[in-house]
Amino acid sequence: MAEEKLTFEQAMARLDEIVKLLERGDAPLEQALALFEEGTGLMRACSAQLDQAEQKVRLLLAGPEGQPEERPFEEGSV
Repeated sequence: MAEEKLTFEQAMARLDEIVKLLERGDAPLEQALALFEEGTGLMRACSAQLDQAEQKVRLLLAGPEGQPEERPFEEGSV
């Protein structure tokens, strides 16, 4: 699967599948390594998407002088 074409949710679901397959422990070494490599790529892609989302949130919460300001999360405000 091409990680860059998946949504965050799709990538996380595939990563969950990979973890379950590897935890079973019955995959041949070559397949296990391929799954591990795919999982690593998915993890990087998900991490990058989360980092981008965090940066967008910081921009949206920027104070009057452009500096991020911390605000308490209010339940139901989203």
